[in-house]
Amino acid sequence: MEGGKKKVIKSSFYYSDIQDIYEYGEATFGIRLADSFFDNILYDVENLETQYLLHPECRHLETKTKIYRNIIIGSYLIIHRIRVNRIEVLRAFHGSRSPKTIKQVRKVKL
Repeated sequence: MEGGKKKVIKSSFYYSDIQDIYEYGEATFGIRLADSFFDNILYDVENLETQYLLHPECRHLETKTKIYRNIIIGSYLIIHRIRVNRIEVLRAFHGSRSPKTIKQVRKVKL
């Protein structure tokens, strides 16, 4: 797998997940901290174009080619899949989710 710039595609599940994360953060920690955390997620996902290989392989989705990787932000995992011409951002999970739930990410189609 070689480095370089790739287009980032986001799944509808990802958008739903980050909306839920924001709403939870706003209710629990307030608007300012929720906005800051949300901005961190957006920044890291947008930088996947060139920095996708900097993130570790997802330990719940190990493959020989290491195509499933995750961004770790606080207690959350943003799982993405590396394809030949693009990066597919699949889901955003709290790290305490069961591995069985996380493994279902393989089925996400874009």
